[in-house]
Amino acid sequence: MHLDGGGSSFGLDYIPLLQSWNVPKQARAFEWCAGPGFIGFSLLGNDMCQTLCLADINPEAVAACRRTIRHNRLGGRVSVCLSDNLSNIPPSERWDLVVGNPPHFVDEFAGHLRSHDPDWQIHRAFFSTIEPHLNPGVVIVLQENNRGSTVETFQAMIDHAGLSVVFVHGCAPVRTEEHRFYYIGIMRRGDTPPDWALRLAH
Repeated sequence: MHLDGGGSSFGLDYIPLLQSWNVPKQARAFEWCAGPGFIGFSLLGNDMCQTLCLADINPEAVAACRRTIRHNRLGGRVSVCLSDNLSNIPPSERWDLVVGNPPHFVDEFAGHLRSHDPDWQIHRAFFSTIEPHLNPGVVIVLQENNRGSTVETFQAMIDHAGLSVVFVHGCAPVRTEEHRFYYIGIMRRGDTPPDWALRLAH
């Protein structure tokens, strides 16, 4: 499927991983760079969240999400936003868990919407604008790719936005030649991590 940036394959690694971490069911989850919403809808289908918000810049992907919502009668539980990063998210939106499989490469796949993040502008804008949408104690869990980055790639952006890295799962110390997916757990600076995130921090 041309809208699929990996959400239907490696993106679904989120589900067993979050389950293995004993992440409790969340009131409202958000999938950033959602595409057709494979990860978000899987969270909902596996009873890992009560309600869901999806957002993507691609009108075709947003239309696919709306079809899924309509066909499965999820209008009372799922909302979707056509948004350039977080710029068109309603100010009232607040989330209890944030996940995302964003573009993974700064120096490959130029012009490819699902893979290329020029000068890490997409990540930078996300980190700098997400704080107003976070409920207290929210963990942002991003899926990244060691072929394109390490956690150090994003550290200064995260710090500058008033956020903190609370755990890293599966990241190699340097970029790898093969695709290797890792996860960064991020919170608002000063928030107390939930027990499951504290366990991962040690």
